[in-house]
Amino acid sequence: MADAYTDRNGERSISELVKDLSQQSSELARKEAELAKAEMQMKAKRLGIGAGAFGAAGVIGLFAVGALTATLILALATAMAGWLAALIVTVIYAAIAGIAALVGKGRVEAGTPPVPERAIDTTKEDVEYVKQSAKEART
Repeated sequence: MADAYTDRNGERSISELVKDLSQQSSELARKEAELAKAEMQMKAKRLGIGAGAFGAAGVIGLFAVGALTATLILALATAMAGWLAALIVTVIYAAIAGIAALVGKGRVEAGTPPVPERAIDTTKEDVEYVKQSAKEART
């Protein structure tokens, strides 16, 4: 006995095949969109961590600069001129700020470009598979 999807010879009708293709295509597109969304969330999280590192570097630097500057300049001023002590402290702070900026930059670069690369790649593979399947079906 033939079911709703097959004819007397046990083959599915073209309308059923087109209906299934439409459903499967919709499902594939939905799943690819979900993958892209998940990948974008992961990249946004990485960008947030990088921005947080920049912010943390700024806040820590701001709090520490005032007290540490006075302490270091006064300590160095006991062995050298005050202006030279202040210059040395300034150079040290510039080096620390540079290192913090490089760390933040590295974290931001890890999250960029903010595009769903894996989702794009799998979509390209899916399109190529469909093209290949269609080509084989014609021959």
